[in-house]
Amino acid sequence: MEKLEERLGYTFQNRRLLENALTHSSYANENKAKGESSNERLEFLGDSVLGMVVADHLYRNHPDMPEGELTRTRAALVCEESLVEVAGQLELGQYLKLGRGEDAGGGRQRPSIQADAVEAVIAAVYLDGGIGSARKLITR
Repeated sequence: MEKLEERLGYTFQNRRLLENALTHSSYANENKAKGESSNERLEFLGDSVLGMVVADHLYRNHPDMPEGELTRTRAALVCEESLVEVAGQLELGQYLKLGRGEDAGGGRQRPSIQADAVEAVIAAVYLDGGIGSARKLITR
């Protein structure tokens, strides 16, 4: 996990948040007895944090850009394809906790799983370090 924190440029105070962000529902379902929970709630929050930070950045840095163009630009930046690119840069796939079937079926390379994990990691950083830490991660 230290290597992933280096790639993120962020060290967690509560490492459990990062572990949860990397836990796919297939793994959580197979390990309910151990108290595992999926990253789905973090993904929900991370999507909103990402959207807000990107919208704020565009609004502040492009004062002459009309609303429609702001919307299209934000959508392009927060789409699955962009998130998968980020996941690749972070080498996030190797850290994912997947159920046996999902792992055997190529889940580590599945774009939706990678994109969801990026959003969950953003939320984990936000919860651990606040909006400033999340903004720093997103804008770098």
